[in-house]
Amino acid sequence: MQEPKKIIIVGGNAAGPAAAAKAKRVNPNADVILFEAGNFISTGTCELPYLFSGEIDDYNKIVNFTPDTFLAKKGVRVFTNHFVKSINSKNKEIEVIDRKTSHIKQFNYDKLILTTGSSAKELPDLPFSLENVFSLKSVHDYIKIKDFIKGNEIEKVLVIGSGYIGLEIADSLKKAGYNVSILEKEKLPFPNGDKEVQFLINDLLVQNNIKFLSASSNNGFITKNNRFTQLKHEGRFLDFDLAIVAVGVVPNISVAENAGLKIGNLGGISVDSRLKTSDPNIFAAGDNIEIKNYLTKQNDYIPLATYAHSYGHIAGENASGGNKIAEPVIPNSAFQVCGKFIAQVGLSEIQAKKYFVNSASVSAVANNKVKVMPNSQKVFGKIIFDRRLKIILGASFVGGNEVSGYTDIISVMIYNKIPVDNLISYNFNYTPPLSPFVNLLSILGRKIKEII
Repeated sequence: MQEPKKIIIVGGNAAGPAAAAKAKRVNPNADVILFEAGNFISTGTCELPYLFSGEIDDYNKIVNFTPDTFLAKKGVRVFTNHFVKSINSKNKEIEVIDRKTSHIKQFNYDKLILTTGSSAKELPDLPFSLENVFSLKSVHDYIKIKDFIKGNEIEKVLVIGSGYIGLEIADSLKKAGYNVSILEKEKLPFPNGDKEVQFLINDLLVQNNIKFLSASSNNGFITKNNRFTQLKHEGRFLDFDLAIVAVGVVPNISVAENAGLKIGNLGGISVDSRLKTSDPNIFAAGDNIEIKNYLTKQNDYIPLATYAHSYGHIAGENASGGNKIAEPVIPNSAFQVCGKFIAQVGLSEIQAKKYFVNSASVSAVANNKVKVMPNSQKVFGKIIFDRRLKIILGASFVGGNEVSGYTDIISVMIYNKIPVDNLISYNFNYTPPLSPFVNLLSILGRKIKEII
């Protein structure tokens, strides 16, 4: 197969730079170009909430490359503030608008990689066109919020949505000294988590004076002079100075859809196991695509930077003439709120019951290290499994740093289909300042053994 001479990547956050760098490494003779509609490329989006608390003191620290440094280190030309308006797949050509000059240019390609990512969902009754209503999806969003805070007296902040992004934002703003409330349409925070985890998070919010407001049909957003001023909630009018909307994301697929590429049932671009779209010369990776869930064997929409980055590498390699397969993924994520870490892997209990009729679960609470040691604290753990197949379907943990390791162990067990009752046989590390005499996973293993 003839190697492509010109490879164009559209989108410059996690998947785009990974695809571009890999394409250039695999095919050094190719002319690889990356177009990004915004000001920045290769940014640490997950780190954004920690800029408000000061745990990260400068947004430049989460900008990994500039166009100049990416060219120097990766050999890829980058054009920021360039919006790809359309794709002519028949002529293998894209139309690009230079946002600074409004000039329109055409570029030909041999292979095209779409890494257009996702956008924050907007509430119809609280649009981002209001002066004090924001999303937090990019460095540009952070700068807008920070500039608004600098120019106004801000005391009360409303965070709308209590997924992991909303909870991290609320926690970070609380640390920064603001009066923070969370508005959520469900009765408990973190609606995609297991019930036990939701209650634990709710307790953390109460303990840290972050108000949790469950939405009702009587809710209403009051605006004045192009600003959000009040929330009508249960007959009361609550004043706010600023709102951050974190109710999820939607894949950016307009350019792909207009080009006639196949779109999946979940709204993302449909790709095959090599990340090729319905057009053989166009690949896609990142938050704009649907990916296969390892457990359900079904397409899923999982907009996480780690998968965007790894799939970006695969798309870049295959666009350059490679033949690498993108394996199905096991969802594995964690976040911090109010001094605790929440980690979950695989399926939630609700998801497990949908796909596995013999699903069951066990839960336990144990210390993360010996009780007498400083900073010893309780850790909650829950494992969901199939009683007949004896495989793990998912797990959730709430505690300290150790929960990340717990989910990684569970992820390995899921991937390798290791019988769930093996947990009781493992020899976990023990030392008083680091780990408990009896590991939480061992306790959960004993409970599972009793059921099986």
